[in-house]
Amino acid sequence: MPLAIVVLGVAVFSLNTTEIMIAGILPSLSEEFGVSVSAVGYLISVYALGMVVGGPVLTVVLLRAARKLALLGLLATFVAGQALGAMAEEFWVLVVARIVTALAASAFFGIAVAVSMHLVPSARRGRALATLFGGLMVAHVVGLPAAALIDQHFGWRASFWAVALLAALSALAVWRLVPTVPEPQRTGLRAELAAFRNGRLWATYGTNALVIGAVMAANSYFAPIFTDVSGFSASAVPWLFGLFGVGTIVGNMVMGRYTDRYMMPMLGYGFAAVALALAAFALVAEDRAATLVAVAVLGLIGLPLSPVMSARVVQVSNTGPLVNTASASAVNVGVVLGPWAGGLAIDADLGLTSPLWIGSAMAAAGLLTVLPAVLAARAGGPAPAKAKAPAPAPTAGRADAGEPPTTSES
Repeated sequence: MPLAIVVLGVAVFSLNTTEIMIAGILPSLSEEFGVSVSAVGYLISVYALGMVVGGPVLTVVLLRAARKLALLGLLATFVAGQALGAMAEEFWVLVVARIVTALAASAFFGIAVAVSMHLVPSARRGRALATLFGGLMVAHVVGLPAAALIDQHFGWRASFWAVALLAALSALAVWRLVPTVPEPQRTGLRAELAAFRNGRLWATYGTNALVIGAVMAANSYFAPIFTDVSGFSASAVPWLFGLFGVGTIVGNMVMGRYTDRYMMPMLGYGFAAVALALAAFALVAEDRAATLVAVAVLGLIGLPLSPVMSARVVQVSNTGPLVNTASASAVNVGVVLGPWAGGLAIDADLGLTSPLWIGSAMAAAGLLTVLPAVLAARAGGPAPAKAKAPAPAPTAGRADAGEPPTTSES
């Protein structure tokens, strides 16, 4: 992989750590601001909602900006929002800070995908996405546990400041190491919007939202499940999140290697495995050893599906920044719904394991939406990395050197 993609993956690590770190410092925020655990859990949903609504709008504003300059501006905005959160004295200020950082993160992701797709040939896009998404996985094994440890020793504000510093360093690396990507003359709002006439793109967005929502419905409430249901001490929580994160890194490495060839089978088996793993976790959560196994399995098969799902978005549409920012927005619809539904279930006295059951149901629904395509791919056998596509749809929304969009489902 080009070094620039690795640098962008490090930046994604910084941005994603902010999104998920609330799960590791949830008790401290609840005590600091005098709100319920479920209310703090909604900070995850607020962040996701900011990505859903604001990210595409900000991307449209930046369509004609040089992509490297846009990346740097978005990182600067993110650092400012993170600093605002670190200094928050009222809960509503923290909410505002989460929205600001979410806007920057969503637009950054879409533009980073477009830049990454420009830097590799089409046959290696799956692996490039896996490298970019590696930042997301490392956030779970390093970022979230580190935020939890910093919180326990120095307070939650120090966790916010640490991420702000990391994002600032990422901006410096982007400035020095990411090349200036030439902009095709036909790139513009009309060309980007044309891609959204594709019904299969919207179906793919919906599937991705359900499955990531399933994982986040559970992950957002891991901390209280670990301590109040499984019986682990508070000091063990960072290491349990670390176990989940190690699983995501390993899973990402495996899935990224085979995404370009076995995309649909991996999605079908992966969605089914997530649904079964979450249901099993809900049943065995009171057993510590079984909880360890469940957390590791969820790490292996949950979030590592992200690059596979993003590769499918590129396959059915194009590599433009707006399509990929909208993809991040669609995923974050699930991130909004998952923790929100989990919080409602907890508030309804259905128990701390109820988010696990909700996640299992969402993953099963995602499997149903993709099952016809999975069966069709299975009937035709595994597709080669460079499957010949049917005639492209009449869109001009490419963000790279004018290559027509691939619409094969395999």
